[in-house]
Amino acid sequence: MIKRFIIAIILLVIIGGGLVGFNLFRAQAIKDYFANMKQPSQAVSTIDVKPGKWLPGIEALGSARAEDGVNLTFQVDGIVKEIMFKPNQIVKKGDLLLQLDDEIQKADLVASKAEAELSEQNYKRAQTLRTQGVGAVSNVDTTAAALSSAKANVAKAQATLDLKRLIAPFSGVIGISRVDIGQFMAPGTVVATLQNVDTMRVDFSVPEQELKNLSMGQEVHIGASASDYAFKGKIVGIDPKIDPASRLVSVQAQVDNSDKSLVPGQFVQVRVILPEEDNVVILPLTTVVTSLYGDYVFTVVKKEADKNAAADTAEKADDLVLHQIFVKLGRRTGNNVEILSGVKDGDVVVTSGQNRLSNGMSAHINNDVNPADAQIKK
Repeated sequence: MIKRFIIAIILLVIIGGGLVGFNLFRAQAIKDYFANMKQPSQAVSTIDVKPGKWLPGIEALGSARAEDGVNLTFQVDGIVKEIMFKPNQIVKKGDLLLQLDDEIQKADLVASKAEAELSEQNYKRAQTLRTQGVGAVSNVDTTAAALSSAKANVAKAQATLDLKRLIAPFSGVIGISRVDIGQFMAPGTVVATLQNVDTMRVDFSVPEQELKNLSMGQEVHIGASASDYAFKGKIVGIDPKIDPASRLVSVQAQVDNSDKSLVPGQFVQVRVILPEEDNVVILPLTTVVTSLYGDYVFTVVKKEADKNAAADTAEKADDLVLHQIFVKLGRRTGNNVEILSGVKDGDVVVTSGQNRLSNGMSAHINNDVNPADAQIKK
């Protein structure tokens, strides 16, 4: 009985030891497998680092307005008698646009002219009598003063009559009428807007640090978006005072708008062109990754050959791996950024998908679809 019990214990120990040994062996095998498992090669798109010409610029947001643009109003009140324009009509300087009722003013002008004629006759009569020696000098002076007053009344009546007519102050496109025939208009009521859009002004602001880079006549590119600077102009005004609240400098540019593409009040992108620079390293913004530790890029390099590797593995020395390199960024323009340090001429930089990459990872280049092709600007 004791013998059987001992044999059972020995068998139990053998079986338990075997299970423990098997589990230890399996765990070590799995550990060795994952430790020696080669990570799959990642497909990356790349761009070659090549110093070139850099056209720096100052980018800002601006608002377009017509070089000549006003809201047409009257200085006097009255009833709208006639409207001589239609919306979006091109008018010439001096064209009559709107007529207020002026019957009373016409009557006042006739009365003033009649008084002026009478005053002129009295003055001539007084001069004749004075020449004949039967008239007093005071009569001549009195009639002369009356004549001057009568002429002033005529001029005043004529000016009042003219104020009942709205004349185009310059050539341009007139907008929608804001009044109707028969409407009573108070002084200052806006009739319509008149805009000369052949030449536009663009108002924008730049940081005070850029003031030293601005000059009169400097070239400016203007567009509806940062990717489409369709217009070229020049700086025609720089405010000599910096806004103490915003620390910005107000700048005004002039641009030709013969095709009428720009509209007064339109929001536009502005880029002030600075002198061209040579031998500058430029990369698309998609190549740069920003982290808490700094900005970095991934470069693709050839894997170094293992000196202890067997001869039959020497061909693997041409495999590509990724290196993480921290860079120092400079100026930015559009989708491009200047690289001050970190990469050099000839380096191959990854342009997309950096979130799935790590330092030392194997890679192969596939530039069938490369975001940098759409971002690099000439």
